[in-house]
Amino acid sequence: MIVRRVLLAGWSVCAMAVGLAGCFALQVHQDPGGVPAAVHHADASVAQSEIPANHAHPWRARPLVAVVGHNANTELTDFVVPYGVLKRAEVADVVALGTQPGPIQMFPAFRVEPDSTIDAFDARFPDGADYVVVPAVHEDDDPRLLAWVRQQWAKGATVIGVCDGAWVLARAGLLAGRRATSHWYARDALARQFPQTHWVSGHRYVADGRVVTTTGVSASVPVTLALIQTIGGVERARAVAGAIGAPDWSAEHASAGFRLSPRHLYTAASNMLSLWRRETLGAALQPGGDDVALALVADAHARIYFTRVLATAGTSGGVRMGSGLVFLPDRVGAAANALPLLSDTPRLPRAVVALDMALDDIAQHHGGDTAAFVALQMEYPMRSAARHVPPRP
Repeated sequence: MIVRRVLLAGWSVCAMAVGLAGCFALQVHQDPGGVPAAVHHADASVAQSEIPANHAHPWRARPLVAVVGHNANTELTDFVVPYGVLKRAEVADVVALGTQPGPIQMFPAFRVEPDSTIDAFDARFPDGADYVVVPAVHEDDDPRLLAWVRQQWAKGATVIGVCDGAWVLARAGLLAGRRATSHWYARDALARQFPQTHWVSGHRYVADGRVVTTTGVSASVPVTLALIQTIGGVERARAVAGAIGAPDWSAEHASAGFRLSPRHLYTAASNMLSLWRRETLGAALQPGGDDVALALVADAHARIYFTRVLATAGTSGGVRMGSGLVFLPDRVGAAANALPLLSDTPRLPRAVVALDMALDDIAQHHGGDTAAFVALQMEYPMRSAARHVPPRP
């Protein structure tokens, strides 16, 4: 949802930003834009999960986690990161669901084949899930999705809204009278539409009873690690955090540092209108590959505003990635240009490290302003050095 809203906002200001470029010039130089630098704790053990344990179904050997997406556009990393990282942790049974049969179209890139549908899940698990993860979806007012999320909560599930998944939770009536958060871009609109919710900042994720919400796209990493800590303990969470390259999973967050500035608008408009810079990057799907790292890297590059990322494979059939999730190729055969980090080796670095490297690559090739704009959309604190890199000639 947030990506669509930023895109629409960007298009609406596109002509204005270019037409008023002279007026913006002074502000662009004075205001570097709102993307705070990353601040990492020295020891991940300081992280304390705020997600309460759920014992609604104590007869189960392991908790059951359902990650539900809408088939018509679901945010890529909001869906893939919780699913993939939880699968890696091996502390719960994890199921990827669609609202209907068939693949889920991800945004801003890729298609995946879920494990099941919400109807089939209900038939198999009439008592419901222990935890339900709701990513940002573009059809956040779909009555079937809202009813299913509401029913899962009524059956005892803890419901976790990642990023603009908060819109689904709010429309389902789960946030009235609760503390909640969401992507920095959406909080004002949510506060106007749902005034009975206490919208807070300064936290990457907020738990209020059996309802959890997060800030922007990249918060899928810490909230998933926090859930792993709740289910499997701090040592398991620390091990998984190390495996994906996450420095910590604390709820602390420099929310006030993320803000849309004239510099960002100028960057968005310039990139949108740079028709001669349009490019398509191919992401070669590798059986057993790290889909969490792939999702983060592809997501970052697809937010440049002139880059399209396509999944490629040797055949038209689906490719089962490391988490077990099946990705569907958009194109058979290799693309002319490979997604950076995939051009030299099919093995990506650890997931969060890969995201940092992707932002560095964007800064090197397209300039620090574009890298900062991508980080702003993902609500991801970045190393300050990358923001000041001029694009390569």
